[in-house]
Amino acid sequence: MRRHPGRGDEDGRQVTLPSAKGAAVGRGIGIGLMYGLWKPRVLGAWRVPAAGPVILAVNHAHNIDGPMLMGTAPRPVHFLIKQEAFVGPLGRFLEGIGQLKVDRSSADRTAISNALGVLEHGGVLGIFPEGTRGEGDFASLRAGLAYFAVRSGAPIVPVAVLGSTDRPGRLVKALPPLRSSVDVVFGDAFEAGDGTGRRTRKALDEATVRIQERLTGHLKNARRLTGR
Repeated sequence: MRRHPGRGDEDGRQVTLPSAKGAAVGRGIGIGLMYGLWKPRVLGAWRVPAAGPVILAVNHAHNIDGPMLMGTAPRPVHFLIKQEAFVGPLGRFLEGIGQLKVDRSSADRTAISNALGVLEHGGVLGIFPEGTRGEGDFASLRAGLAYFAVRSGAPIVPVAVLGSTDRPGRLVKALPPLRSSVDVVFGDAFEAGDGTGRRTRKALDEATVRIQERLTGHLKNARRLTGR
């Protein structure tokens, strides 16, 4: 993590931004692991803007979905990850590769400020909009994604990771079988806001509905394309 002297949060406190270089290193590690252990098939990566802020909204059905995206996305990604994962060596590793710790039990103002800082500096923010691992069908979205998109003005790119839960591996049942295929499908970028710049509760609720419609539609299309 690094401190950015030119930016503070809403209380004027100095904000610690994640390392962009660390995220680039994390992407390199992700590429080596994901392509070394499995057989990712990536569709539509060209839809991710080559520069500028962007939010990748990813379905979440398996623990490898985040690392899989980090290894297949065309740009380094800073993911919002539950603080429970930041323990011991793993925690230090996640911080070193530019990932963001978030307390899901409350409105984590530090995590919010850091995530907005990533977008303000033209980075890529990765979010599991369902909030936790589940069916991976975007059926239940939290309002955080809408807030980040409307507040920053960054476009959202929906991402569907498919195949990670098809069957357990032989050696490690908690992981997909080694060298099995996993599909990562990127959708078209879209704006979540209504163009007015409003950030009221009603505006965020309306944005959440629009986002859910787009994400659900993308997942349906991704399943049709991949046959999963």
